[in-house]
Amino acid sequence: MNAPQARWLQTAERWGRWVENALLFFLLSGLILLASTQILLRNVFSMGLPWSDGAVRLMVLWLALAGGIAASRDRKQIAIDVVTRLLPGRIKRVTAVIAHLFTATVTGLLAWHSVRFVYDSYSFGDTLLGDWTAWILQVILPIGFAAISYRYLLQALQELVGSEP
Repeated sequence: MNAPQARWLQTAERWGRWVENALLFFLLSGLILLASTQILLRNVFSMGLPWSDGAVRLMVLWLALAGGIAASRDRKQIAIDVVTRLLPGRIKRVTAVIAHLFTATVTGLLAWHSVRFVYDSYSFGDTLLGDWTAWILQVILPIGFAAISYRYLLQALQELVGSEP
């Protein structure tokens, strides 16, 4: 790969990382602020925001998938690798490729079925939080699972050719 292409890929990676981190920051900050406000309103003023419980649930969903994308990006996902640590280098790489391909397949299937779920939600005209169109708020499901699947596919290919991320 020549230098301009490498620089372009590094810039794209840096911007993608920045967008993912900003999304995580704003979702977590908003979640904490909204949940704290709701607790304060309920306990002190005996009132609350009627839409906030649904918004908190949606923010948790978005935060979980954005966190999953970031974890797959940084290879910080939960893993039980006691056995793989004891394997020799070549076999360890083969098992890593198999594990990455399996994860890419499972998350790819989840992305496919979540596309169907979001399409059904669109088709039926589902709404959330009052009058918000549900599919817009649920679109994180196929995007998140597809991004995780893509990352694991890339990791499998990197293991296969022996390059580091």
